Amino acid sequence: MLDTINQFFGFTKTDYADLVKKGAIVLDVRSKGEFASGHVKNSINIPVDQLSNNLARLKDKNKTIITCCASGMRSGSAKTILLNNGYTDVHNGGGWASLNSKI
Repeated sequence: MLDTINQFFGFTKTDYADLVKKGAIVLDVRSKGEFASGHVKNSINIPVDQLSNNLARLKDKNKTIITCCASGMRSGSAKTILLNNGYTDVHNGGGWASLNSKI
């Protein structure tokens, strides 16, 4: 039960490197300009305000997806959008630079 509570509140550590190694998609939800200034290698860019209209680009709803942005706010919103649309394994990776250092 403690594990469930910790996971709910985000107190557990996610091994992002392992998720990527196993084929996770890194979804950068910043603007095109922000993405062009730097991003996680092999990440996909769909700005959060365009995500709902571009879900077809993320075909497999059971594939692991790690969202990222500049600070973690937009990636949190993107995670919610994905979960509300039936995606089953979504992680908020927070800021892209921080996430990049973890993978």
